[in-house]
Amino acid sequence: MSKKRKISYVLLAILILIQFIRPSENTGKTIGENSVVTTAEVNEILQKSCFDCHSNNTEYPWYCNIQPIGWWTAHHVNEGKEELNFSEFNSYTLKRKLKKLKEIKEQLDENEMPLSSYTFIHSDAKLSSNDKNLLLKWVNDTKDKLVDTIPH
Repeated sequence: MSKKRKISYVLLAILILIQFIRPSENTGKTIGENSVVTTAEVNEILQKSCFDCHSNNTEYPWYCNIQPIGWWTAHHVNEGKEELNFSEFNSYTLKRKLKKLKEIKEQLDENEMPLSSYTFIHSDAKLSSNDKNLLLKWVNDTKDKLVDTIPH
C-alpha cells in the first residue's frame, strides 16, 4: 500500500471519528424572566437576525451536524452570547445594559451586525432599513427608560 493511500485512510478514519465528538447545543429558553423587553415587532427582528448567536436558543441548520463545522458554530455562538445575550439582558447591571445598548446602536450604524458570514447563508437575517430604524428606536427608548430609573 502506498504512503499516500495510508495517509488518506488515516485522514478518513479521523474524519469519521470526529463526527462522534459533538459540542453541546444552545437550546435553552429564548424568552424567560431575564429576557430583554421589546415590542412584538422588535422581537421578531431580533429573532430572525440576532437570537441564533445572542440568546439562549440557537436554531441549528443541518450542516452543524458535520464536524468540525459544528465545533466552529458552537464556538461562535458561545462568543456571541458572552458579548451579548438577549435572553439574560435583564440580569445585567444598569451600567452594562447601557453599554450594550450603545454597542448595539454602533453595530447598527456601522452595518456590522448581523455578520456577513451569517447573512451569506441566512439571507432572511439581513436587516432592512425599516428593521434598523425600528431597532434604533427601541434602543433609544430602552436607554431613555433605563436612564429615568437612575436616582438624581
